[in-house]
Amino acid sequence: MAGVQPPPLRSLDDFLLGSARFAVPDVRDLDRWNNRIINNLLYYQSNYLVSALGLLLLVGYFHPLQLLVGATVVTLLFMGFVWVAENQAPVRRFRRNHPTISVLAILLASYLFVSVLGGVAVFLFGIAFPVLMVLVHASVRLRSLKNKLENKLESIGLKRTPMGLLLEALGQEQEAGS
Repeated sequence: MAGVQPPPLRSLDDFLLGSARFAVPDVRDLDRWNNRIINNLLYYQSNYLVSALGLLLLVGYFHPLQLLVGATVVTLLFMGFVWVAENQAPVRRFRRNHPTISVLAILLASYLFVSVLGGVAVFLFGIAFPVLMVLVHASVRLRSLKNKLENKLESIGLKRTPMGLLLEALGQEQEAGS
């Protein structure tokens, strides 16, 4: 992660207002649409992070307990999924040796999940809505010359940003900057 630097916060004028140009993407040309999304994700990543955190804080302000409970449940379920995925043999042996306890544990986990579903929904909305807003903006925002130049610097490795690393981890690095 050495040498990774977040890009500057783009002006509101560039991000949404006056000089911003928007157009509905051509859904028939998925490669071009994907290219637009990736390059906008790279260029506006600081703006997207601030927007997402703002929306998450807004949801947390109106539903703090549900957000906390939902975050806890989703985190625990995710950690459980990762643990089970890494340790399949012991889980299989436990289930085979203690079928009653396994069924009771599954029923208890299901009950807890259903009982806090409201909190999970609030948390997922707090995460999903900002992600949706980012994808909508990245889809309809046309790229400027400055955007293209910044993305070219990212793609040839002169600049490294958090979004560039994330896109690289998702296998989208070849698309960025094209």
